[in-house]
Amino acid sequence: MDFRGLFKEEATKRQALTAGHVVPDSSRCVECGICSYNCPINIDVRRHAWRGESINDSHCLTCGECVARCPRGVLQFERTELFPLNE
Repeated sequence: MDFRGLFKEEATKRQALTAGHVVPDSSRCVECGICSYNCPINIDVRRHAWRGESINDSHCLTCGECVARCPRGVLQFERTELFPLNE
């Protein structure tokens, strides 16, 4: 079994998570609260999404649970230059 593709995919995922933050499209949010319910740190993601504010909470793990669970695709990762990548 060839694990090289899997490791490359995981490295890319880790790189994206450390170089970005969660950004909502507030026009699509219906305040269902599924994002907040699935946040392991109990961040009120729903409030941020409704207001159109990115999640800049220092406790955010960028685990992607809120992004993955949103049924309307309101949340996405956006790259930030906080930790610039050497490309």
